[in-house]
Amino acid sequence: MKMDEIRQLTFDEVKNRLEDAQEEMENLRFLHSTHQLDNAMRLRLLRKDIARLKTVLREHELAATGR
Repeated sequence: MKMDEIRQLTFDEVKNRLEDAQEEMENLRFLHSTHQLDNAMRLRLLRKDIARLKTVLREHELAATGR
């Protein structure tokens, strides 16, 4: 997911996507630890998506406080 796409989402949508991504990360970590994960690159991509989502959430929070 690209930053432009994330920035167009509302605060609640970003929050929901972040929760979904974190849940998926837990599942992928479990699969990786049991050697059942086919695409280990997915972990790296998902970790970056989570960071992007957190960045946009922080931007929303700062905009709400007027900073």
